[in-house]
Amino acid sequence: MTRPTLSLTKGLKAKSPLALTFRKGLRLPCRASILNSLHPCRARFLAFRISDFFRTSAFGFRILSISIVLATLDTLAADSPGALFRQGVEAYRSGEYTVAAKAFRQSAFDLPASGTYQNLGLAEWHRGRVGPAILAWEQGLWVDTFNTAARSSLQYARKTAQLESPTLTWYEVVSTWLPLNWWTWIAGGSFWIAVGVATLPALFRRRKAGWHQAVAALGLMLFLLSLPALFGVHTRCKIGFVLQRETPLQLTPTREGQVITLLSSGEPARVERARGEYLLIKTSRGHGWIPKELFARLSP
Repeated sequence: MTRPTLSLTKGLKAKSPLALTFRKGLRLPCRASILNSLHPCRARFLAFRISDFFRTSAFGFRILSISIVLATLDTLAADSPGALFRQGVEAYRSGEYTVAAKAFRQSAFDLPASGTYQNLGLAEWHRGRVGPAILAWEQGLWVDTFNTAARSSLQYARKTAQLESPTLTWYEVVSTWLPLNWWTWIAGGSFWIAVGVATLPALFRRRKAGWHQAVAALGLMLFLLSLPALFGVHTRCKIGFVLQRETPLQLTPTREGQVITLLSSGEPARVERARGEYLLIKTSRGHGWIPKELFARLSP
């Protein structure tokens, strides 16, 4: 009685060059014929052997390439904003305020965030640097006007150092009601909604309904109301703060310029124009020139 055997050829076409068969008397196609029938890219992939990676001529180069890639990834991970923020928190808790301020400043430069500016201001305040602390808290409110911690810190710092707040126009006050990016989204969204509702019915040959006109009017109204706020954001970019104590406000943009008055650290001012290494600013106590390295603008 013949023992039953399992057939491995059912469903395979003998005419196919890649069809595998285990019947006695048939030869499997060689590796070269398979590679010649494939796409060049696939052929190169199949032609690669594991032993090729360890060839003496290319092994060192491949290992070096992999090491460079891994080192680059580790460096990027170590210098990421999140890693810098955690380093700053650890340094702040251990009392190393200089290291904390450096880490928070670099993290805020890579990824501006209101909480990062809040911590940067605290670190600078503990270092005794009133100007950079006030600048950091103002930048935190610039990013997120709902940051109550930064607002409270500003009030405490100005009361302690006897400093005044920047004088704002009515449209600049309006620009502080919402975060910076919100006004951009409101203006852009309301404009295109008004345009779309006003033009799409005519393009699709549809009759305009009453709600079409109402939505278009609402979008146009929001767009017009957001324009003063956007202008206020633009003019607030010129506001800055003095970084060092007893900074001289000079009559001319030269080293030998006559000193008009001495400005306190953290005192607000508006930049009017620049010339070389000096800025022409206007404060509540005078109007003159100040070196650029002793002054920083509100806009990060």
